[in-house]
Amino acid sequence: MTRTRILLATTNPGKIREIKGFFAGLPVQIFSLDSVRPQTLFPETAENFRANARGKSLFYSQYTGGLTLAEDSGLEIESLGGAPGVLSARFSGPGATDEKNIRKVLRLLKGVSLPKRRARFVSHLVLSRKGRIIKETRGEVRGFVALQKKGDGGFGYDPIFAYPRLHKTFAEISEQKKNRVSHRGRALRKMKEFLEDYLPVSP
Repeated sequence: MTRTRILLATTNPGKIREIKGFFAGLPVQIFSLDSVRPQTLFPETAENFRANARGKSLFYSQYTGGLTLAEDSGLEIESLGGAPGVLSARFSGPGATDEKNIRKVLRLLKGVSLPKRRARFVSHLVLSRKGRIIKETRGEVRGFVALQKKGDGGFGYDPIFAYPRLHKTFAEISEQKKNRVSHRGRALRKMKEFLEDYLPVSP
């Protein structure tokens, strides 16, 4: 079977794992920036997820003649004016980690009641080839910031993102179940549907 190579414009192991799992069954070969080792990294300085994803996809497409898929995503909390937003991965400053970011969010929301902890996850995907954007998809999911961490799964803010329909955080549910309802899962589902028509049919 002929497989189409797709460069994932990320080194985030959680994202790589989720995207690979989602595209399982497609005639594609997924590889990440760890394989390409670009000399310079794209500066994610845009004010919104779409602009960051578009910039990353176009920038890293110069390292491959094939397809490049970039994603930018994050958590937006209403009572924090939409923060951390595009700064989600580096919200706690230099040396930011998932744990430090979570601690900062919980500290900022200390004493805030659950009804005022409304939040949403947003994901924007951009597929490009040779400096030209081919497809964009977006997904979001609404919930609340939990009062404390719950669960050992997922990554990022998953342990504090409570999904009302399941009465659990994203870190308390299986990856398969999370992919059915998450922001990234919704964006990836649309992208997968596009790729099923776009990719060449294997002989």
